[in-house]
Amino acid sequence: MNADALSPPSLPFNPDILRWAREWRGRSVAEAAHKAGVSEEKLFSWERGETVPTVRQGRVLAGFYDRPFLEFFLSRRPNVAESDLVPDFRLHRDHPDPKGDRELKVIQAWAEDIRLNALDLFALVGEQPPSLPNGFHATLDTNPERAANEARAHSTFSAENQIALKGAERGKLSKLLRRSIEEMGVLVLKESAIGRYGVRGMTVFATPLPIVVFGAEAPTAQAFTMAHELGHIMLQQSAISGPPSASDARNEIERAERWCDEFAGAFLVPADSMTKVWAKPNVPVAQIGDQLLGQLANTFSVSRHAMLIRLVQLSYVEKRFYWEIMRPKFLQQEAEFKGGGRSLYYGSRFRGSVGDMYTGLVLDAWGNGRITNHNAAELMGTKSLRHLFDIRDHFTQ
Repeated sequence: MNADALSPPSLPFNPDILRWAREWRGRSVAEAAHKAGVSEEKLFSWERGETVPTVRQGRVLAGFYDRPFLEFFLSRRPNVAESDLVPDFRLHRDHPDPKGDRELKVIQAWAEDIRLNALDLFALVGEQPPSLPNGFHATLDTNPERAANEARAHSTFSAENQIALKGAERGKLSKLLRRSIEEMGVLVLKESAIGRYGVRGMTVFATPLPIVVFGAEAPTAQAFTMAHELGHIMLQQSAISGPPSASDARNEIERAERWCDEFAGAFLVPADSMTKVWAKPNVPVAQIGDQLLGQLANTFSVSRHAMLIRLVQLSYVEKRFYWEIMRPKFLQQEAEFKGGGRSLYYGSRFRGSVGDMYTGLVLDAWGNGRITNHNAAELMGTKSLRHLFDIRDHFTQ
């Protein structure tokens, strides 16, 4: 028998779609070839229609391009509706970054899909999605201190509870704050990749269920980022946020970022709580020692960076000490942060990504037989049933 007769037939990959999918996702030929385990010339030959990938290679590329595998066999390019990237409020950004923007669009699309899934799950379990508290709204002319106090009044996590955290409990501030923000009717998601593009947080404002996305910063830094993005929720504003900038607030974007930074500081360290810990000096001090700064940060379970920003806002410490001396050091330390240790259980990464509100909805619908094992795993972003059962078994922890 002819050996060719035993070979499986070549699949009808559309080379034009192979090329389009790579370019749509913003992947280079080198990146795609490396991912598929072939040479760049081999990848080019697939895109020219001279040769075709194997099924395994095709599936690898589909995953790398974030496109359905079967799309590679269409006769023409799909008509993909794409949302605009939310407004960019990164004050330090000097030039466009098409690759970074492409990646951020993918993260935004993922977050929006999670929100739509959550709304469907609320309907499946027969519940109404939570709404933001009445009056949860501010403008740039609103005093951020007053707005932060208003937000704290709606929070189940009080400043007194925050100050009462001791020792190892202080590392839980970001988790407690995340839960509190979700209880206000906000979907809070985590995506580590946003930090690669100079992004600390993203807000997609929609009602119900506006979205906040934060990254893989230190837990205390995550708390400040979440509080900053909550400020954008109060402003009813979608935004991509970066590190604070020393430039004057000359336009609406800069004003909004200043406002949200001040809101975050006031939310995490209320002025009246601060005065109980350290009486305000008559004039700002020129600098503050590491030991005292660390003690104050520990009192409120926030980062030293967030605490110094707050001390400058409240006129405890001169602005120059932060902007000229300490800020570069803090940003360097944050850039070098490598993340925590191993997760406590297998499924914690997936739960940590989508948060407890969404995880609870999936488990509720699954437990009531509204969705299958496969549906539940897919909604949690895992292909492993072991992860799914692990998430369920540890959900109350």
